[in-house]
Amino acid sequence: MGLKPADAEFVAALDGKVPPTVFRDIEPRYLEEPRGRLKGRAGVLACPHDKQEVAVLLAAANAARVGVVPYGGGTGLVGGQVMTEGPKPLILSLERMRAIRAVHPEENVIVAEAGAILADLQAAALAADRLFPLSLASEGSARIGGNLATNAGGVNVLRYGNARDLCLGLEAVLPDGRVWNGLTRLRKDNTGYDVRNLLIGSEGTLGVITAAALKLAPIPARSGTAIFVVPSPRAAIDLLSLARDRVGEGISAFELLHRRGFDFLAETLPDVRQPFDTPPEWCVLVDLGLVADLDPQEQLAHLFEAALERALVVDGLIAQSESQRDAFWILREQIPEANRRIGSVSSHDVSIPLGALPGFIETGAERIAAIGDFRINCFGHVGDGNLHYNVFPPKGANRADFAEQAPQVKRAVHDLVSEFHGSISAEHGIGRIKVGDLERYGDPAKLAAMRAIKAALDPMGIMNPGAVLRA
Repeated sequence: MGLKPADAEFVAALDGKVPPTVFRDIEPRYLEEPRGRLKGRAGVLACPHDKQEVAVLLAAANAARVGVVPYGGGTGLVGGQVMTEGPKPLILSLERMRAIRAVHPEENVIVAEAGAILADLQAAALAADRLFPLSLASEGSARIGGNLATNAGGVNVLRYGNARDLCLGLEAVLPDGRVWNGLTRLRKDNTGYDVRNLLIGSEGTLGVITAAALKLAPIPARSGTAIFVVPSPRAAIDLLSLARDRVGEGISAFELLHRRGFDFLAETLPDVRQPFDTPPEWCVLVDLGLVADLDPQEQLAHLFEAALERALVVDGLIAQSESQRDAFWILREQIPEANRRIGSVSSHDVSIPLGALPGFIETGAERIAAIGDFRINCFGHVGDGNLHYNVFPPKGANRADFAEQAPQVKRAVHDLVSEFHGSISAEHGIGRIKVGDLERYGDPAKLAAMRAIKAALDPMGIMNPGAVLRA
């Protein structure tokens, strides 16, 4: 028996079980994703006030066999938040559940509801003289439930880890409406299967996260940022190794930038201040967070000198003020927007073993050139091996003109990722866009285990149908 639509009959069956204000008109934003590549469909939009209402909604959907699409901030880049086919689903948005329930600075813990916006979590941590280190370009609209459901990464993974590494406990509602009260603040809890880590990264296919206990960190006493020009990606990797030897865990971020990103900024966002008159072919953005006894500018200067002796750098700029630090980071954070305005033929979020990154970048350029005349913007969180490897039409052309070649480009990039023993999804997830890629490149035993877990927890198949695993 297949899924049923979320319709007026489904809503009527919930009369008296949830307040009528739970249901809202469906605005276009709930049916869109940021890159405009998928268009969603929906029968009903529900915005519950608390976990009990979430539980009632899921129990009703499970009984009626109505598909449910959990919705966070809508910032996902692989279509996990929009259902494109099948009976119209219930969209379940936790935007009303955004409370910061507690902050425990002595424990370095914050407890927040799933609808809390990431930037608000960061602000609540700062108010307690702590740092919540998850940091993304979309942090002003992304919600922590979605960040956990997709195991979001961002610029600080090198030092603090992914969303998974920042989570101690969860409160969640399972597909049949049962509430799992796993909102522990414990750092050690060895009591069987780790349900928390099943739900993190499951993209709403196994249940709905309603709250989380999250790790905080001390705010670094002193911070510093620099842009170092490097002769090659190989030099960037060697520079990272040198930096780790010198400052250890003091490296908060280490981002690789290519000249193409600067060109795209000049083309689409000319008001963004650029640090070089002539953009370098390759450079790295290095961010340090150090204890009070260490001067970050001095450490960066020493690092530059040591790297210069080893021919790992050829030029560099060290921020001398907070405004300069901000300008460096604005540059990095606006590159995805410049990419969006140019319009990619095919975008890829991949991870490669660090030592293999230079070979991947070199071979990738050769493979793409063999397909046609394209521009490549290869940049990203090289400190943790995550590249955003995006392929664009030549200047003056439109991506629509290359639509027929897009599958070939994508296949070439992902085949190369597989050859280099990497991952076709570093931090964006699978969603609906990469389901076929997961089937092609995923380990068969892992896929079988994932399907068994899905069948056990969601036997009716109502949770985010078609995301991660084919419905």
